[in-house]
Amino acid sequence: MSFIKDFIEKETISRRNFMFATAAGLGGVAAMSTLGGRALAAGKEPTVAWSYRNRSNPYWNEIVSGGEAFIESIGRSKDDLVHLINEGSSEKSLADVKAILAKTKGNLALAIDTNDAPNARPVVEAVKESGAYISTIWNKTDDLHPWDFGDNYVSHMSWSDIGPAEQTARILFEKMGGKGAIVGLGGIASNVPAIERKQGLLNAMKDFPDIKLLDYQAADWDTQKANQIMSSFLTRFGDDIKGVHCANDTIGYGVLEALRAEGLAGEIPIVTYDGNPQAVELVMKGDIEATVFTNPHWGGGISAALAYYAAIGAFKPSEEPHEHREFYGPTILITRKDAEEFKAKYLDSVPKYDWKDFWGPANGQIKYG
Repeated sequence: MSFIKDFIEKETISRRNFMFATAAGLGGVAAMSTLGGRALAAGKEPTVAWSYRNRSNPYWNEIVSGGEAFIESIGRSKDDLVHLINEGSSEKSLADVKAILAKTKGNLALAIDTNDAPNARPVVEAVKESGAYISTIWNKTDDLHPWDFGDNYVSHMSWSDIGPAEQTARILFEKMGGKGAIVGLGGIASNVPAIERKQGLLNAMKDFPDIKLLDYQAADWDTQKANQIMSSFLTRFGDDIKGVHCANDTIGYGVLEALRAEGLAGEIPIVTYDGNPQAVELVMKGDIEATVFTNPHWGGGISAALAYYAAIGAFKPSEEPHEHREFYGPTILITRKDAEEFKAKYLDSVPKYDWKDFWGPANGQIKYG
């Protein structure tokens, strides 16, 4: 489990470097340039940007890698992708978007996770007002729809997390013999995926009356925070904990390190979510019972592609049906029996995608309520 320690250290260094850059006055788009992104020279070709939490997280690294693969597919260098790194701050997310809109005078194709659902509306409204184009993923409120903003709000992609999270919970409960007490660690409380993944756990518990939830706390998608929470759970509940439900893989890494510190690694089963390469390896070893892959490489590339092709007028979003404006991305459940096959297909060599096939792997229109 040395990679987990390395991951925690890398996460700390990344966060520290970000704070130093901010303290030095390198805010907004200027700060992003120091991290490898650069805006395109002025002209009709739009600047392409990705706004996300941070690249030290394996999931977001795959998202951005997809964005880079897309931008290379149109004959540009991957360094032409502008990185707007918000480190989990909705306020910084909005400020960065407004800064780059001013810098590009609205000649922008933006892909973004707005960090939390309420932040999506002001971001979209700013983009609309400037005449730029935006594709969002994961987080928005249910009453915010692309078709209410003409062509400028191109698309929103999320993942149907309730069902897959329920599947991982059932795998966990079956591993426990259908009885015993568990703890749960979630993402940022206001995040749509965090809400849905917790609901999946609760849904599964309805069919397992002998499973008891001791506590469920938000770990904010953060490995270090998850490690601290799990350590406190072990102090509070001790041997009563028979299983752990984690809202994503990076939370799971913190949980595994806490278990390892107490000599409990391998004794308490856990399930996670995201299908990061490290998590898949841990599933193959039996350290994690199951994870769920959401194909972040495709999600990152296609979100940038949709915003870009709308920006250059290759298609008109307003002429597309609603299922092309709000849609689910693909999910794949990974267990020990199929982890090796999955790794060979999706991780050992990244599939080549047609970035003009906007909805090929999509999984239907988003449903609410």
